[in-house]
Amino acid sequence: MLDKAVGVARRMDGLPVTHTHLRVVLAVGLGLFFDMYEVFLAGTVGTALTSTFGLSGTGLALVLASAFLGMFVGAAFVARLADRFGRRRLFLFSLLWYSVFSLLGAFSPNAATIVVCRFLAGIGVGAEYPVSDTYLSDVLPSGSRGRLAAWAYTCSYLAVPALGFLSLGTSWRWLLAIGAAGAIGVLILRRNLPESPRWLESVGRHAEAEAAYEQFAQAKPLRRQPSPSPFTAEEPEPQPTKTLTTAALTKPPYRRRMVMLGVFHLLQTFGYYGFGTLAVLVLAARGFTVQHSLLYTALSFLGYPIGSLLSIPLIHRLERKFLVIGTVIAMAVVGVVFASAAAPAVIVVAGFAFTAISNVFSNAYHIYQAEILPTELRASGTGWTYSVSRLATGAMPFVLLPLLSTSGPVTVFTVVAAAMVLVAVDIAVLGPRTSGRSVEAINPR
Repeated sequence: MLDKAVGVARRMDGLPVTHTHLRVVLAVGLGLFFDMYEVFLAGTVGTALTSTFGLSGTGLALVLASAFLGMFVGAAFVARLADRFGRRRLFLFSLLWYSVFSLLGAFSPNAATIVVCRFLAGIGVGAEYPVSDTYLSDVLPSGSRGRLAAWAYTCSYLAVPALGFLSLGTSWRWLLAIGAAGAIGVLILRRNLPESPRWLESVGRHAEAEAAYEQFAQAKPLRRQPSPSPFTAEEPEPQPTKTLTTAALTKPPYRRRMVMLGVFHLLQTFGYYGFGTLAVLVLAARGFTVQHSLLYTALSFLGYPIGSLLSIPLIHRLERKFLVIGTVIAMAVVGVVFASAAAPAVIVVAGFAFTAISNVFSNAYHIYQAEILPTELRASGTGWTYSVSRLATGAMPFVLLPLLSTSGPVTVFTVVAAAMVLVAVDIAVLGPRTSGRSVEAINPR
């Protein structure tokens, strides 16, 4: 074991993968399950409410947008509290908040109430992904960080097909109640997670950092260790310097990275969340019945966990910057095929391919965005830029729904494809390489 004179961060990267690391992956993954559940609930609930409350036009757009606008608030203003109060506290708070308002939403007597409840539930969900990305980057060893984080995200994406098939025979009220009950179970599981040793060290709580580190170091290592990343190389121990303030995010090299992430999140939502939110509505616009639209979408959604599983070896072996670029271009092509397909078999295959590719993309970028920001500002920077995606997703129904009704599905997915190409250019020009490197080496002082 490395000597205590060596910083906690360096020692965390030198640890073997232990059962505590696996417990972190499971607890984070199950929490993210309900983030994805809530995100993809939007389209399903919106479709059901058109009959329950007679929604259409602006009313339907408000239902679709409400949770995402709440997620914007959570990501922009709540997630940053993890840099002040710790990752673990925010984990617990965000899930409890989500559970309360999701359950209240299940008893909504009218459309206005459900819009308010979904907005408030979205605040809790919005904090979940930035804090989870931050925590995983904090505690996972650099050589296994990509692979283990991808397993956590794979747990989360099981929510998408689960929701798709649940929606075939379950009322929207029960769908909201199921989300609330499940999140409470995960909250109990997360109570015993250790705080991030990196965060504790960054705020000067050195004794607590050592104690948290020991929870990882003293845990039983896996009998069979994962193979090391092919990118891993010895790097010099970063020299200690003063703690960074939020002003550092406006200066080189972080200004460039923040601009890159802001543009990225503004545009990527049109592809990733555009498909999940609008797929049912796109198929309905093509003349399929609601039941057939839900069935084809549910089958397409099976690609989410499959794609996440495929991402595990890819993230481990390929440079994450280039993996993001390649997958986002593939999404652009397959999305247009989905929108223009007429045969059910082609619709399902194209939809499956889109969702599978999009989750290789998603896993890669979630790891990537947390790696390129320093420990003491990781939750703030990730939350601020990630909030752009939630704001864009909230605005998306007001842009794409009118376009769908006036110009049709092919035009909608052509716009989506153009946004995906711009994402690829953004990452190619402004993004650093990260795979296999210590987060301290990626983030110079």
